[in-house]
Amino acid sequence: MSGMRFEEGDMKQGYDKALLKRLISYTKGYIKYIVISLILLLGVIGLELYSPILIGQAVDNIIINYDRTYSIVDKSMEDAIRVKDFYLIEDEKDMYKTSLKTKIILNSSEEPTYFLLAGVTTHVLNAISDNTDVITTPNNTYSILINEQSYPVIPLNSEELSLLRRRDINRLIKTTALFALVILGSLILNYFQTILLHYTGQKIIYKIREEVFTHIQRLSLKFFNNNPVGKLVTRVTNDTETLNEMYTSVIVNSAKSVLILVGITMMMFVLHVKLTLAVLCVTPLILLITVLFRHFSKKVYREVRTRVAKINTFLSEHISGMKVVQIFCQEERKMDEFDNENSKLKKAHFKHLILFGIYRPSMYLLYVIGLGVVLGYGGWQVLNDALTLGTLVVFIQYISKFFDPIQRLAEQFNILQAAMASAEKIFALLDEKPDLKDSKYAKPLVSTQGSIEFRNVWFAYDQQEWVLKNVSFKVQPGEIVAFVGATGAGKTSILNLIGRYFEISKGTILIDGQDIKHYSIQSLRSHIGQMLQDVFIFTGDIKSNIRLNNHRISDEAIIKAAEYVNADLFIQKLPEKYDEKVYERGSTLSAGQRQLLSFARTLAFDPSILILDEATANIDTETEALIQDALYKLMKGRTTLVVAHRLSTIQHADKIVVLHKGRIKEIGNHQELLAKKGLYYQLYQLQYQE
Repeated sequence: MSGMRFEEGDMKQGYDKALLKRLISYTKGYIKYIVISLILLLGVIGLELYSPILIGQAVDNIIINYDRTYSIVDKSMEDAIRVKDFYLIEDEKDMYKTSLKTKIILNSSEEPTYFLLAGVTTHVLNAISDNTDVITTPNNTYSILINEQSYPVIPLNSEELSLLRRRDINRLIKTTALFALVILGSLILNYFQTILLHYTGQKIIYKIREEVFTHIQRLSLKFFNNNPVGKLVTRVTNDTETLNEMYTSVIVNSAKSVLILVGITMMMFVLHVKLTLAVLCVTPLILLITVLFRHFSKKVYREVRTRVAKINTFLSEHISGMKVVQIFCQEERKMDEFDNENSKLKKAHFKHLILFGIYRPSMYLLYVIGLGVVLGYGGWQVLNDALTLGTLVVFIQYISKFFDPIQRLAEQFNILQAAMASAEKIFALLDEKPDLKDSKYAKPLVSTQGSIEFRNVWFAYDQQEWVLKNVSFKVQPGEIVAFVGATGAGKTSILNLIGRYFEISKGTILIDGQDIKHYSIQSLRSHIGQMLQDVFIFTGDIKSNIRLNNHRISDEAIIKAAEYVNADLFIQKLPEKYDEKVYERGSTLSAGQRQLLSFARTLAFDPSILILDEATANIDTETEALIQDALYKLMKGRTTLVVAHRLSTIQHADKIVVLHKGRIKEIGNHQELLAKKGLYYQLYQLQYQE
């Protein structure tokens, strides 16, 4: 029931899947944008997976590619490379023909020397190692000894080596340009994907905010009596913003992280199965730590969101009531109370920081272990010619990219937990069923003559103590009826029931002979103008507080209404007149000025029924004269119900209803009730005994 106080964290943990499903349902209508975002995301992932391959290919095929076979060609060929007296061209077809080969050979010098080896087979070439000794012959020529056979070699200077590697340099330039294009393409795709994702997220959050606020407006006054404003503000602002992070950061980016993990794993298996299996040995530890983190973080996030709501509630209540706090010199005590709530919120945040502070380094430790496995086992494979250096470089790149998504998934899980905690609270609010709602057969109230009748009405706020007991009376169109009685007699309750702000327990309330339940609530209230003792003024200007965002009310109608109820007298004295800025609760206006504004507001909406609940209380004598004049003008031709403690303000009412402990004791006009010398007479005597 909406009269009950709804609490945070009252949904079970098993509801997580249902919550997530409900959150995803808000993406309907934006599927097109999400699909485009996912397509762009696939492009980003593909380019991210391809960039390490380019680096590995550059290392193997270009940077360390000294083991290349050449063939001796005719000197007349234009594309042949001349090195000393040799004309060389790269041999792509026959690796077993007599050829030339460049090779790093470490001799007695500290720097490596590069040589050309001529007239050998591929078998001989493969037998050469980096520590093969170079033999200098008496005639200053060079040779190497392989399997007890000597082969002549030609040392190369840096210019000759550059000449031989000219094609490698060109290929490296092209590969670098391609790598730059891949990075640029990834950035561009990522930019558009991020923009599109955030655009979609904002549209979804806009929809959720509207739904939450619209739902709040439908709830009954009983709900607002039991739930503090600060908590509700937190739902519409903080909690929806947390959901925004989930839509823009978690859903698509989690998919990205998962796809990257799958893609990297597949690529590593393609490159080298054994090394991949060695790297994946840390996976059970990753899963264990993540499960533990998920379990504890869920509880921590619920506590954080609960503490945020409580501190917002405290601030909203005490900032609004700061005048009372200062009047009674309670600043120090309220500061202690705030410090207590603030400390609880700080401790909740510290729990989260400690938890994440353990998880993040743990994942980094596993990354270091995985990197150590790659360098150790992969390096051993390279030394045994079972793995190329370029492939090892690719694995190092991939191992970093493998753990990055896991780290991001942890952060996204962090956001997801916050979103789930916020979603629990938002959906708990949205699931609040209004006490009052239109029936299937409700129809709009187009117009009304203004007759009102109560037939045997019973009403209680908490179903335990009756506020109204078998109340019956009738008001004719255009009549002025006043309700008097001691505090708690049920006067204000009668006025609230006419507008269906609460539902009666038994009996019937009729307008123009029809049960008010047969009319839609909104159309019913549109024919009732209710003015209270405590007038609420919104932040804005004078015009907006009269119009209340109803743009069908023109500026001319606003001015005419203000003039009619005497509000124009003080408005014209303001510097900006009708454009004068008004702050929260109308703090810059007097009580009388606020009341005159409420009269102008009511007249601008032109209701058929007027309800005045102590509308002239606490007003100075001069302003009261203006208000009384405005009231007489407003009540002309309208059915008016008045609650007043000062009997002088209702002496001219057509009918006075005297209430006592929820029951009607007397009904009549002023003179008739005085003549009876009953309860009304006693009240009159108490006020005028002097």
